[in-house]
Amino acid sequence: MIKAVVFDVGETLIDETRIWSRWAERLGVSHFVLMGALGGMAALDRPHGDAFRLIRPGFDLETEEAAWERDDPRGLRNHFDADDLYPDVREALSAIRAAGHQVIIAGNQPRRAYDALVAMDLPADSVHTSEGWGVSKPEAGFFAKVAAVAGREPAEILYVGDRLDNDVLPAAAAGMRTALLRRGPWGYLHAERQEAQAADVIVDDLHALLPALERLT
Repeated sequence: MIKAVVFDVGETLIDETRIWSRWAERLGVSHFVLMGALGGMAALDRPHGDAFRLIRPGFDLETEEAAWERDDPRGLRNHFDADDLYPDVREALSAIRAAGHQVIIAGNQPRRAYDALVAMDLPADSVHTSEGWGVSKPEAGFFAKVAAVAGREPAEILYVGDRLDNDVLPAAAAGMRTALLRRGPWGYLHAERQEAQAADVIVDDLHALLPALERLT
């Protein structure tokens, strides 16, 4: 029986459109160019940083982030806030929690994302980031941390994310149940792959999770 539902962050809870749009403006290219480059990286199983280097050879992420912070110290830059939440998040998480499931947020995010997520006052029992834990997906240690903070056996946990490589496959390898969300470029691309059959359920939005939980339990 599934007792805890754990959510990834980017393109699961957070719509990253504004973040990528600001990056395009920072790089001096149209939104279409950067979005197309990101889609290409997703299709080729390459990291999103390769899209930056495709547009600007020699690009160094840490250097650029530091320069951006100096240029725009009060701006959102590559951060997010409550305006970036997908519209189904609050209602779906509330419904899952009301049904008696523990709700946890845990994704590959910098430490500062913790403060942003907590400030949103989401209907979740706890919030965690990879930087705060010192271990990132798809490492097994990340999913061991998930089980530890949930206080559950892996088989009692449903991990929800938009990617096979970072979410579904490593969570399943850790013994968890999994849901693949068809959202964002990785979500749509990965749902078409043969490996997507490894997911216990594939959903188009977060509202579909509660009926799926009833079937899985």
